[in-house]
Amino acid sequence: MNPFIILSANEMRAAEKLAIDGGIASAALMEKAGEGVAHHAMRFWSKRPTVVICGPGNNGGDGFVAARVMKSAGWPIRVALLGKRESLTGNAKLMADLFDGDVVPFEKAVLNNCGLIIDAIFGTGLSRATEGEIKSAIGAINDNPAPVLAIDLPSGLDADTGAVLGEGSGAVVHARRSVTFHAKKPGHLLFPGRALSGAVDVVDIGISDQITAATGAQTYTNHPGLWGGLLPQPHWGGHKYSRGSVMVVSGGPLNTGAARLAARGALRIGAGAVTMLTPAEAAPVHAAHLTAVMLRIANNDEDVAKAMAASEHMPMALVIGPAAGVGEGTRAKVMAGLKSKAAVILDADAITSFADQPQTLFSALRPTDVLTPHGGEFARLFPEAAKLDGKLEAARRASKEANAVVVLKGADTVIAAPDGRALINTNAPPTLATAGSGDVLAGFIAGLRAQGMDGFGAAAAGVWFHGAAGQTIGDGLIAEDLPDAVPAVMRILFQKDQPEKNQAAAPEAN
Repeated sequence: MNPFIILSANEMRAAEKLAIDGGIASAALMEKAGEGVAHHAMRFWSKRPTVVICGPGNNGGDGFVAARVMKSAGWPIRVALLGKRESLTGNAKLMADLFDGDVVPFEKAVLNNCGLIIDAIFGTGLSRATEGEIKSAIGAINDNPAPVLAIDLPSGLDADTGAVLGEGSGAVVHARRSVTFHAKKPGHLLFPGRALSGAVDVVDIGISDQITAATGAQTYTNHPGLWGGLLPQPHWGGHKYSRGSVMVVSGGPLNTGAARLAARGALRIGAGAVTMLTPAEAAPVHAAHLTAVMLRIANNDEDVAKAMAASEHMPMALVIGPAAGVGEGTRAKVMAGLKSKAAVILDADAITSFADQPQTLFSALRPTDVLTPHGGEFARLFPEAAKLDGKLEAARRASKEANAVVVLKGADTVIAAPDGRALINTNAPPTLATAGSGDVLAGFIAGLRAQGMDGFGAAAAGVWFHGAAGQTIGDGLIAEDLPDAVPAVMRILFQKDQPEKNQAAAPEAN
């Protein structure tokens, strides 16, 4: 079972169908699912009065299995059914018939004095807002102080977008934990779904990785397990230019800090040489602050082009956007960068500068160039994609439209490639919501890109390092802290706790 794969509702249905077509009984899949729910409930909570609230479909069938297993283990179980029992069909009816306890119609009083609620109302199949009896039941669940374990995902949540399919207290269940099957769904990881799902556990129900691959799924949780083996590491024969050269385009004298944050991020993530391309009037400001970062005057796009052409140090990456200024001057510098051999990372003002001329930018981008917009910048450059339901599909559409990697930033950053691959990042703490944080991220991506990672891999790793650095710092974080947290993250990631592991063995004495 691939721990990083994420399946949409349709992909999960396709996987289940392929498994059934391959000889696995659908009832066996439900039995394993319900058993998994029961085992997780009994693992995370002590024995207590438990109410399982079952809906009329397969999610309710999973609930009946969980109720049967927990009752057999001696748990005091009550099952409340939404809808009429005679309306149950298929496997849901089978599992209801196998349950040997009382099944009562749902009413709010059934929750009195319970210590755990299991939400088995709706799973991934829900596509419309809750209403009537079901909405009232969800409201009663949320009003009750008992913790909630959701089967598959909280009822009322869109599995593909993480959006709430309705309004009011009865729109969606607020779960303490969720147990899903075979793979997480986008709704578990995209907000607000991530906050509503609680901790998410994945149960193996016997669907193979080969079946998963056959669904064509291309969405994953962003994790070093996917790209860690591609991370560049210094070796004894290297020098500063073999480790990658990064150039950062600066704004004017009153707008220099953002570019310095990006430059320091590139340097800390491992780039061997970082150069600030600055207008002449801003050079004294930079000179007063910079040490390891070099300075070069670049007043316009021609100067940027000359700087790129003069550098023989490859691979090379160029960052344009942090406080660069919005307008023709920035557009010209971007186009000069895209005509060079350098990998280009566009952030902030570089993105907004093309809001009225998106096709000019898109026609010049390469598939491994990287755009790092936040939501507002994204909507300006990709107005149609921004209208789509869900951050995941919006980022995918934008990446395909721009023919470049798109990093749609936020608490649930999505990284999308033009070929359809996408990652959802999960390690960003809320303390990253501070001025300059995104500038450092652009520098991280550029530094990794300059060291030889491709655009998608560098974006994925940069976003993850950004989150890990934020976690390392904790409360009180400011953007200037992020680059300096990278060494600690790398020590943990590479397990370099013993410096002697990285040193050549000393010769033995005769």
